[in-house]
Amino acid sequence: MTKKKKPFVLRLKPEMMEALEKWAADEFRSVNGQIEWIINRALKDARRLKDADKGKGDQNK
Repeated sequence: MTKKKKPFVLRLKPEMMEALEKWAADEFRSVNGQIEWIINRALKDARRLKDADKGKGDQNK
């Protein structure tokens, strides 16, 4: 069973968005997928995820 994703608005400086778009392209991900990966990695590094959620961000890589 998959959980629904909650949409939200994110405002970024143009230079940040350009860097993010390039990074996503380099990793063969969408910008949204790249943002999810970055957040997942940060949450994992900070030990903020429940055990069931650990490792999900690494599936795209």
